[in-house]
Amino acid sequence: MNAYTIKDCRALAKRIRIHALRMTSTGGGSHIGAIFSCADILAVLYGGILNVDPAAPDNLGRDRFVLSKGHAGGGLYAALAENGFFPIEKLLTHYQDGSDLSGHVSHKLPGVDISTGALGHGLSISAGMAYAGKLKEAEHRVFCLLSDGECDEGSTWEAVLFAAHHGLSNLVAIVDYNQIQGIARTSEVIDLEPFADKWTAFGWAVKEVDGHDHEALRGALAAVPFVAGKPSCLIARTTKGNGVSFMENTVLWHYRIPRGAEFDAALAELEGQS
Repeated sequence: MNAYTIKDCRALAKRIRIHALRMTSTGGGSHIGAIFSCADILAVLYGGILNVDPAAPDNLGRDRFVLSKGHAGGGLYAALAENGFFPIEKLLTHYQDGSDLSGHVSHKLPGVDISTGALGHGLSISAGMAYAGKLKEAEHRVFCLLSDGECDEGSTWEAVLFAAHHGLSNLVAIVDYNQIQGIARTSEVIDLEPFADKWTAFGWAVKEVDGHDHEALRGALAAVPFVAGKPSCLIARTTKGNGVSFMENTVLWHYRIPRGAEFDAALAELEGQS
């Protein structure tokens, strides 16, 4: 487990964004807005919350992490490479023929517990992992990072019910609540509000934080389970495309590929941040 300072975590988030920008531009992948919204969450998780070791990525005592919003896989790949799970140079093979770094998350890479991308499945898988851990009286935890859009899926709420029923206090759901999904704002597709109240009504312990505030993220995630005997849900309120002004809070950059002048402007903006 790494022990980054808050300053270190912010620097890691910046590097994750820059790597992802280069990866999506070079390979022709998209979803840069979705990656940028969860980059700070990934940096905090891999900067000291997750009990994982690049020297022993399959150690049975490790924490499990499931990126349910698998389309943001470029961000996870960057976090893993920055933490020594595989060479950073490999990142530039992202989304290219023959590469292990597929556009959506692939379990072929060390440090990746499960391939994801079909939205609405990640929390069910995570609940199963947590339930197995509980039956074995294991000490590891399971963290699942979801998109808000996949909270439209019935399978997500089946997992929410299952986890509460079985008292899976070793399970943590983090929702990247950027309020924009593939084609429109979540409020226009299916309004999730009152969002926190729904999780609470389903039997979870819930906290809400600014998903770009590293101190708030670390404080919340270091305190799981929020309530003994209950699964924990952290609703992280984020901005789609966070970090690049012209990408922020817009549907366009869910699928658009950063190239040419847009790539140059985005890179300059990221590199200029402290």
